[in-house]
Amino acid sequence: MKLSIIWIIGSLAVMWVVEIINGFIGHRLSVWGILPRTTSGLIGIPLSPFLHGSFNHVLSNTIPFLVLGGLVGLRGGQKLVGLSLFIIVVGGAGVWLLGRPAIHVGASGLVFGYFGYLVANGWFDRRPISIFAAIAVIVVYGSLVFGVIPTTGFVSWEAHLFGLLAGVLSARLTRRVRTQTAPLATDHD
Repeated sequence: MKLSIIWIIGSLAVMWVVEIINGFIGHRLSVWGILPRTTSGLIGIPLSPFLHGSFNHVLSNTIPFLVLGGLVGLRGGQKLVGLSLFIIVVGGAGVWLLGRPAIHVGASGLVFGYFGYLVANGWFDRRPISIFAAIAVIVVYGSLVFGVIPTTGFVSWEAHLFGLLAGVLSARLTRRVRTQTAPLATDHD
């Protein structure tokens, strides 16, 4: 639990400190986001979750990051950090490969990844606690799925989509293998 708290609070602190600095310098750090299909844009894969376009942008990601990241963190700190890195790399690579030619920044890809993981984990894991968590996440944050629809030019729906897909993929790859019990064979006639 300690590692989960450190990851969540530490990541948020970095996001806010970077946004404060970025705000004072006219958001010049945002050029370090993901710029699809460019060599310089590759550095944006690990950096983009910590860069935002405005104070409102980082603020809109803060609460869902805390809540959804916290729910993942209940599974353990190593799970949270591993999943976060997976979403950042796989989701970011998806944006880099297939995103439109714009600079993509923000933690929303990570938020969508946590959402996708928690919902898909309920499906794949099928334990009551995982199913309950998936239902709760859908009830509270289900409207997030509309964020993968291209609506406005300044919203990176690609980061939302590829973050979501990375979370679902992680749930599939790390699912608990359920053992099937073979029927009992007896030698009764």
